[in-house]
Amino acid sequence: MNATVNAVRAGLSRGLLEFRGSFASPMELFGYFYMPVLFVVLGAFMSSGRVEGADTTYGAVTYAGGVVFTLVMAGMLTVAQVLAAERENATLLRAKTLPHGMLGYTVAKVVHIVGIVLTSLALMVLPGLFLVEGFGPRSWDDAATLVWVCVLGTLALAPFGAIAGSFISNPRFVGLLMVPIVFLLMGSGVMFPLDFLPDWVGTAALFLPIYWLGLGVRAGSLPDDYAALEMAGSWQLPQVAVVLALWAVVGFVVAPWVLRRMARRESGSRVQAAREKAMKRAY
Repeated sequence: MNATVNAVRAGLSRGLLEFRGSFASPMELFGYFYMPVLFVVLGAFMSSGRVEGADTTYGAVTYAGGVVFTLVMAGMLTVAQVLAAERENATLLRAKTLPHGMLGYTVAKVVHIVGIVLTSLALMVLPGLFLVEGFGPRSWDDAATLVWVCVLGTLALAPFGAIAGSFISNPRFVGLLMVPIVFLLMGSGVMFPLDFLPDWVGTAALFLPIYWLGLGVRAGSLPDDYAALEMAGSWQLPQVAVVLALWAVVGFVVAPWVLRRMARRESGSRVQAAREKAMKRAY
């Protein structure tokens, strides 16, 4: 019992240390700020156009999509990148050799990623409240909706980022995940309405967590009359909660199994071979 508690404490401490360290890296700081700046500019630029049938602007709708984009990038791409990098630098191998090391490692990653997601979300939402006309919760209920949707959406997406990262042995290839992620975002009605896409795309989107995450974010940040423009003509918040929760449960069942299989394959010789291969490519 004490060993388990110590592993959890070590994981919490390690996760907080890694999160604080992200503010000392120029690349990670750039990652925090470039999307808020990009979407603030887009949202402000498009705020002059009004959405027909709703009391809001195209800029606000675009900015809500930017919030979803940020969550998906932080919840999937960042998780995959961290996991792939720590396979190559033997962090995962060292964790596997320690008593309850994988427990401590998992706790550390959860703390690290949650910190990144919350920071990215704050940097995205707060400027939009002041700089993008029409964006933001109209009441405390809307604010609460935005919070629980973002938390549940992150829990639904992060395990699949971990699964993707477990199949990537070289962190330099993680960027390739951007292609399917962008297609998923485009096909889930996040960046523009599903009316512009074939009917079968809209049907397929209903089975994906990104569509429901986007619907929930819009429910918390856009006026109520915009709901009439959604596929079902309403926010469908109970369905949002159920679908995201189901994806989270499936992810947290499958991801540990995949990670355990991946960790069993890790060895010093495999890590060294990966390092030598990476050095050859660098030179």
